[in-house]
Amino acid sequence: MLTVADIMTPRVTTIASGATVAEAIDLMQQRQIRALLVEHRSQDMPFGMVTERDIVYTVVARGHDPEKVLVQDIMRQPCISLDPNLTIQEASQVLSDTGVQRAPVVQDGELLGVISVTDILMRGLPVLSLSH
Repeated sequence: MLTVADIMTPRVTTIASGATVAEAIDLMQQRQIRALLVEHRSQDMPFGMVTERDIVYTVVARGHDPEKVLVQDIMRQPCISLDPNLTIQEASQVLSDTGVQRAPVVQDGELLGVISVTDILMRGLPVLSLSH
């Protein structure tokens, strides 16, 4: 049975909470990604997450200057994190229950990767062959 660890994306792009939204946009454009994990300031703090939706809805749509808004002001924190040993069904249930599309994979406080609903759809489901 597949687990979160089997399909997660191990390379995670992070950004400091004190970075500007303009810096976040630049990083997302360079890496062609839709979300950034916001580094926690200390081990006992949870990670945050900033997504393209957060930026468009809370900065662009409201006419704020991305050079003046900080990531920490618009990020979602705490963001949920998933254990690498969860099954795909368990992870899907957590994402469904919380309404989020991606979550960091963390074990013993260490960031291992990130998993998204796209990962589950593209890599976590067996290909169904339909006979005609």
